[in-house]
Amino acid sequence: MHAHERLGWREQLQALDAAIYAAVAATPTPTFDRALGSLSQAANHSKLWIGAAAVLAMAGGPRGRHAAASGVASLGVTSAIVNIGLKPLGRRRRPDRIGAAVPVTRHVSMPGSTSFPSGHSASAFAFASGVGASLPVAAVPLRAVAMLVAYSRVHTGVHYPADVITGSVLGGAIAPIVVAALTRQLEAGIYAVADERRQGSRCARLGAVLRRRSG
Repeated sequence: MHAHERLGWREQLQALDAAIYAAVAATPTPTFDRALGSLSQAANHSKLWIGAAAVLAMAGGPRGRHAAASGVASLGVTSAIVNIGLKPLGRRRRPDRIGAAVPVTRHVSMPGSTSFPSGHSASAFAFASGVGASLPVAAVPLRAVAMLVAYSRVHTGVHYPADVITGSVLGGAIAPIVVAALTRQLEAGIYAVADERRQGSRCARLGAVLRRRSG
């Protein structure tokens, strides 16, 4: 029996993951290296998505502001879940990009946190999905950028493919839950304001009736 036949399914997935990482590292792509590195760095601390939210809020009118709020809320909740809750549990070490011979032109700062899952990918898809739920016309371009950000984390050598796939799925799954909760709160606020206005209108009518009778 060969050694690879004795591997369990988890070890086989890890081996496949490492093989894809190595294949990406070994594929020459000088035309894209710096651009993907710049995109990866632009997404640090969610700067790219906060900027996108600002543009939506300023140029998109009421729907744009609601979409921006949905995206930022989804990003914030997802980032907290991934970075505070899941990364410490994953305990996966970052890839050895020197050993994998990832070209130096691709290098960005290697984060000090654990590798699984990818926070950049989770935040990217959370923002894109959150905005898309409120403003569908923005969903396709934002998800395209989110895919590039996720891939850039493998291209620059700071994540394995499984890290970014898992992060992307998490971000896309958490966002609709956050948007639904935000929508319920907004609707509850609207109903509360409407009730207050109705109560105010009744009081005004009652006051007018009392004034006529007393006059």
